Amino acid sequence: MAAREKSEQDARPPVGVRALEELLASQRRRIGRYTARADHRAREAFPAPPAEGGDDRSDVAAEVAAIATRDLLDALPMAALLVRVVCDDEGRIVDYHYVTQNEAAVRYADAVIPREARPPSAGRPVPLFDRFPSMADTAVPRMLRDAFDGGGPQGPEPVEWYLPLPDGQAVRIHNELTVTRCGEHLLLCWERGHRTLLARAAQQLARVCWAEWNLGDDSAQGSEGLQHVLGLADDAPVPSLPRLAAMTDTAGQDRLCRVLYDVFEHHRRAAWDLRLEASGQVLSCVAEPVRLPGGPVWSVRAVMMDVTGDRRARERASLAERDAQAQRAQVHALADISGALRDAVLPHFEGELSPFGLEAAAVYRPDSGSGVGGDWFKVRVLPSDRVLIALGDARGHGLQAVTLMAKLRYALAGLSFTGRKVEQLTTWLNNVACDDGRESTATAVIARYHPERCLLRWTCAGHPRPVLLRGGEARVLDEAPGTGGPPLGVVPDLRYRATETTLREDDIVLLYSDGLVERRTHDADADTARLVEEVRRAAEPGVGAGPAGLEEFAQDVVRALTGPHQTDDATLLVFRHLHGEPVRPR
Repeated sequence: MAAREKSEQDARPPVGVRALEELLASQRRRIGRYTARADHRAREAFPAPPAEGGDDRSDVAAEVAAIATRDLLDALPMAALLVRVVCDDEGRIVDYHYVTQNEAAVRYADAVIPREARPPSAGRPVPLFDRFPSMADTAVPRMLRDAFDGGGPQGPEPVEWYLPLPDGQAVRIHNELTVTRCGEHLLLCWERGHRTLLARAAQQLARVCWAEWNLGDDSAQGSEGLQHVLGLADDAPVPSLPRLAAMTDTAGQDRLCRVLYDVFEHHRRAAWDLRLEASGQVLSCVAEPVRLPGGPVWSVRAVMMDVTGDRRARERASLAERDAQAQRAQVHALADISGALRDAVLPHFEGELSPFGLEAAAVYRPDSGSGVGGDWFKVRVLPSDRVLIALGDARGHGLQAVTLMAKLRYALAGLSFTGRKVEQLTTWLNNVACDDGRESTATAVIARYHPERCLLRWTCAGHPRPVLLRGGEARVLDEAPGTGGPPLGVVPDLRYRATETTLREDDIVLLYSDGLVERRTHDADADTARLVEEVRRAAEPGVGAGPAGLEEFAQDVVRALTGPHQTDDATLLVFRHLHGEPVRPR
């Protein structure tokens, strides 16, 4: 037999509902063997006495009668009153008399009821509702009547009543009452507070329940609300362990089987999640063994909490986190590609501009959110000894904007070698953008500097106009009448016209993208005015000599106009006219 038990303990944990039933059957056999051995030892240690004549019931009645009623009341652990039922000649209840109370009731009164609110002791039975008038308006009369008329024990039921104080205030008393018939008397017992009501409310609020499965007789009991938590009808019996397993899927059945194996074989507490297949509810469960002294596990007790909302919230959060990680990875990949393209298309200035009477500097601040956008610029000495100067902003952000920006920049670089006027270059570049697709739009300022005349000829395609700093004063350059035009890529074959601006010695011209000045909640004219003011302020101490001094000036302007949460690319291209006299071409 011992070897058989050892074999059962060493068996591998079974899986599935059928295997669970086999596991429970094995445990019941173990309990049966234990109880059989225990009964045998008990009979050997305490043999039954020889039978004697006489009526055992009369002996018991005599012994009970010998115990005083007050002693029996005082033995009760809860507060109790003994109430006598008063009936008329026809057996109808006409009153209830308060007879006495136990020590627990006295302690309760000392703790809850001030002495001035207690009715005087009569030393004899008195009408219950004369002694406690407000109790007559509660459920107590009904409970007393039903218990006496054969309705069985009544309660526990929450009851509230009060006792008046001499100063006009009242003591509120709230208890859970139970009424039980004792011959011609009634025993009224109570506990402080609404413990059952509060426990029920707490279980409903937290969606918690408990159950215990007795393996010796296959009985099961559960707390109030167990059926609600399990999604069963209110009058449904507590499900057996196999029935509970059948309410979940195959994985849940296997998990429950392994949990019970741990409880039975290793006497360990176990925790697991139980997913109900019909409703999709998730219960967080903790099971513990209940053992006989020195014997096997006799029953399993479990506490279950409905954590469906929490688990679903975690699943949604996990899914959102995975989506966010994927999006971040995509954004970083696009930013890396876009950054590489930007490095390729925004190199340092090519060649030396000073022989042509110019020096230049550029500052670029990317969008703090999406990383890179469509800003671009181009400064290049042309074979005709003239200088191409351009700055543009392709629509959008990321790879698409950088791709369009690169296309327009390289197209302009090639077209400029034709030697055609700047207005023709703008028209051609517009057609390039139009051919690229409906969404391929961009703004641009395209200029050509003629050193032999100190002349800047420029066109504006939907872009903010340049700013001129001269003699410490800054202003936006005016366009010639009829020279403004829409952005590139909007109207095919549109003819643009150029504005001519003659430069003086130490003039500084600023070309910039709208991300440097535009604010979503501000007026565009106010934003431009702010730029002009910041240019003037940055120039107050004087603009340093050489490209380094010019770049420091540009950095100062950009710092004043941008912040750590830049919502768009910001590019500033500045160039200074060095000579007051025309420069002879090489």
